Amino acid sequence: MQTLHPIKAQMAAIFSAAADHFDAPPLAFWARIGENTVDRLALTEGQRVLDVCCGSGASALPAAQKVGASGSVLAVDLAEPLLQLGRAKADAAGLSNVEFRCADVEALDVPGGHFDAVVCVFGIFFFPDMEETVRRLWRWVKPSGTLAITTWGPDVMAPGDGLFWEVIGARRPELVKKVKPWARIETPETLRAMLAGVGVEASSVEAETSAQPLRTAEDWWTIALGSGYRGTLDQLDAATREAVREDLHAALEAQGVRAAQTNVVYAIARKPAETTA
Repeated sequence: MQTLHPIKAQMAAIFSAAADHFDAPPLAFWARIGENTVDRLALTEGQRVLDVCCGSGASALPAAQKVGASGSVLAVDLAEPLLQLGRAKADAAGLSNVEFRCADVEALDVPGGHFDAVVCVFGIFFFPDMEETVRRLWRWVKPSGTLAITTWGPDVMAPGDGLFWEVIGARRPELVKKVKPWARIETPETLRAMLAGVGVEASSVEAETSAQPLRTAEDWWTIALGSGYRGTLDQLDAATREAVREDLHAALEAQGVRAAQTNVVYAIARKPAETTA
């Protein structure tokens, strides 16, 4: 693999570390939202699908089930430990039509119009040039094919998110994230506008309000370990990390937090039957 852009290398490291908790029950929203995305594609048997930033297969596996043995799914990610989880789940489900490949999407050698559907769930906002990546993905969609982009909506993981950053700020203020990478496309209007700006007209853009139930405060900590928060936690020494965990537990319990917001925006774009794009 060629040398990665620093942002990509950072994300690969974070989510490789997060693989040890990525499929834990409190992170069941990965699978739910991945399946919801695939349901919007109306896939049929025999189709070819590309899943970009596939993680451990939340959208790749249901896509593989939809397209059947005569179809195929290429699932690409930079975090090899997540891909290992995906391969194990595919084997357990008897799915031989999905390939989990560790690769940089921008280095894939794929001809234009190769896929019936291209999917990117919770990944487009991590690319250094989001618009150029959308153009690339759109070129790979065949005429009459479909592009699906799913991104986070507002207030993700609230109210625990705010409490987490308050606790981090009290001990390591320099680690507090000022801007969330998906903020500029977290509404149907802004996501639709971003796509339109690169010549992709969405046929539907839908916001969904949902939440992940939490049995205890420890469930929110598990979410932090199995998601992008892991990059912050892994910068703490052992004593500080345990202090943060205790402070966060206390704050969550004080407010009686028993859910984490998992609001998303789904965008579907269907390429015209005849196009030179």
